[in-house]
Amino acid sequence: QVRLVESGGGLVQPGGSLRLSCAASGFTFSSAVMSWYRQAPGEEREWVAVMDSVGGTNYAGSVKGRFTISRDNAKNTVYLQMNNLKPEDTAKYYCKVVRRGVAYWGQGTQVTVSS
Repeated sequence: QVRLVESGGGLVQPGGSLRLSCAASGFTFSSAVMSWYRQAPGEEREWVAVMDSVGGTNYAGSVKGRFTISRDNAKNTVYLQMNNLKPEDTAKYYCKVVRRGVAYWGQGTQVTVSS
């Protein structure tokens, strides 16, 4: 079955960096469009970044120029490199894949940006 496991979250000071990972299994990773979302307490879950199977990417305006999505098909893993982090980036981060019309989510990894 489809499984997504995020890791790499933590506490970081403003201006710092983190790299999140999402290890995928149960589907053909190399052909999948992979997305990152985040959800802050009391807020709706919001889309952050997407990468298609041929390397095309797109980003939410709030993270463009600071975050980079990438993938390693040999490791079935998608990454989110986050630089110049701001307190408003504090949220739980999730990866998502849609297969045959069904959305699958990981359990999320918490990112807290605070001094």
